[in-house]
Amino acid sequence: MPTPISSLQNPRLKDVVKLHNRRHRDTQQVMVVEGVRELGYALANGFTPREAFICPELMPQEATAVTQQLYHLHAQGQTLLFTVTPEAFAKMAYRAESGGVLALIPYWSRPWSTLPLAATPFLAIVEGGEKPGNLGAILRTADAAGVDAVIISEPETGEGTDIFNPNVIRASLGALFTVPVATAPTSELIPWLRAHNIQITAATPAGTTLYTAVDLRGPVALVMGSEAHGLSDAWLQAADLRLLIPMHGQVDSLNLSVSTALMLYEVVRQRGDTHGS
Repeated sequence: MPTPISSLQNPRLKDVVKLHNRRHRDTQQVMVVEGVRELGYALANGFTPREAFICPELMPQEATAVTQQLYHLHAQGQTLLFTVTPEAFAKMAYRAESGGVLALIPYWSRPWSTLPLAATPFLAIVEGGEKPGNLGAILRTADAAGVDAVIISEPETGEGTDIFNPNVIRASLGALFTVPVATAPTSELIPWLRAHNIQITAATPAGTTLYTAVDLRGPVALVMGSEAHGLSDAWLQAADLRLLIPMHGQVDSLNLSVSTALMLYEVVRQRGDTHGS
């Protein structure tokens, strides 16, 4: 049976609260997943929580399947399961309205060089995606567009993108668990794309060709840079195509997730995928 927690001073509850900070998450190598939908996608795709906390008073009817899976994992000795009061859950939750379900799932490291590729590869590469909300939205779009993987292109030094940030999970609606995601050093990723004959297509304000005016039906990696700095010279020099998204107003930058969605769905359009939602 699950272990009940009611005290706001419970050490395990305090440990969960500390995980709101990246330093503590990285130290423990565990991420916080809140929400029935988000946790449901994690469970459906083989991610097993180390610990899970449920608040029966806050759980909606649709949480039944998720809680049954958690009880099953608990019975098998794979997941520690706790029931908590609404007050305790409110203290540990990163956001409101998360459906009374919270789980701790270990970090994973997916070798980017072994990512599954379709016969005609379709990749989204993000360099310097500093805002977790943007990355989460990109993952959500990547899931819908059917990309093979999202790869975070990282510099040789620096802390890197926090793909396990709770806001990534929230903004992706759980797509972090449905789309293969990996990080890779830029210096290694570019030669890997070359070796697999994948066209490197960079979106940049300095582009000279409209993104709708080129053939994107072949193997393609769409490379997107940060809103603040754009793409690095390494990617711009490696690009087979430098594409432009037209802008007719006075603002000189589109939101990264919006730009990525436009590019990804241009590939979908050109490939003739008419399977709608």
